[in-house]
Amino acid sequence: MRKETMLQQVMTAPGVIEFREIPVPQPEKGQVLVKIHRIGVCGSDIHVYHGKHPFTSYPVTQGHEVSGSIEALGEGVTGLSVGQKVTIEPQVTCGHCHPCTHGKYNLCEELKVMGFQTTGTASEYFAVDASKVTPLPDSMTFDEGAMIEPLAVAVHAVRRAGDISGQDICVLGAGPIGILTAQTAKALGARRVMITDVSNTRLQKALECGVDRAVNTKEEDFAAAFVGFFGPDKADVIYDCAGNDITMGQAIANARKGSTIILVAVYAGMAHVDLAVLNDHELDLNTTMMYRHEDYVTAIELVEQKKIALVPLMSSHFAFRDYLQAYQYIDENRESTMKVLIDVDR
Repeated sequence: MRKETMLQQVMTAPGVIEFREIPVPQPEKGQVLVKIHRIGVCGSDIHVYHGKHPFTSYPVTQGHEVSGSIEALGEGVTGLSVGQKVTIEPQVTCGHCHPCTHGKYNLCEELKVMGFQTTGTASEYFAVDASKVTPLPDSMTFDEGAMIEPLAVAVHAVRRAGDISGQDICVLGAGPIGILTAQTAKALGARRVMITDVSNTRLQKALECGVDRAVNTKEEDFAAAFVGFFGPDKADVIYDCAGNDITMGQAIANARKGSTIILVAVYAGMAHVDLAVLNDHELDLNTTMMYRHEDYVTAIELVEQKKIALVPLMSSHFAFRDYLQAYQYIDENRESTMKVLIDVDR
């Protein structure tokens, strides 16, 4: 028998987490009720924890990287079944602005994201529109399912460069998104992939995940390593997954003339980079924003095909009531931590 009440996580102020007992929601028409199993913690969640997220106010229930199983179906829901493993796409869109009506709802003029501008999934059960639910294969673990959201970010980012088959790719920044972007580039046909960072621990993780070359730019000159690995023609695409003046400066200064730079990371503050060189070298500076449903589908397929290694990126698990300890752990182990998972089901 399903419980009548459930626990819900609420961050009432930066660094302050409470748990409230509230009624289990009933799925309305067109909705499903999902029993939440795993929630991944990402960099944006950390910004909220520290009170530095520019578009989030308190109180807020977090949780946007998620996996679970369908507990109940609302009226009119077809194509889904009770017990089915699922993940949730956390974008809440208006449906009527120009991006929404032209297939680019990830750029909705009124975009809200669960866990930031609207209620997230950090509760034992979560009622959500069936259209936001993506089925997961039975063979996929809940841990892997909770990482489909960040993998979809990487899939969308790589696709922003078009068909990269046979191309040489450089990724700046070996955090979880950087390593997932590097893996996705290889999975989608890149010839060679190099990744950079200033942490040997993170670079070792990238190598464990199959990236071809890892460069610590504190220990090696970026320009020399770049040409040394790719040759004088350099890379076809550079993905900046660090998002700061140093990495963007490296990209602009060293990119092959006429090639492409894609900013994946959320930039920290105003940029101070050499746009004169960008212009003179006719570089394409592009950006990427979240994902769309097709990116989720591809992300799931790549994991099913064993083209993406997720397990090496899973750093630690915390029980649901230990949400605060998870953030403290991340703060104390920043260099060695990749993905922390919250086990809502224990």
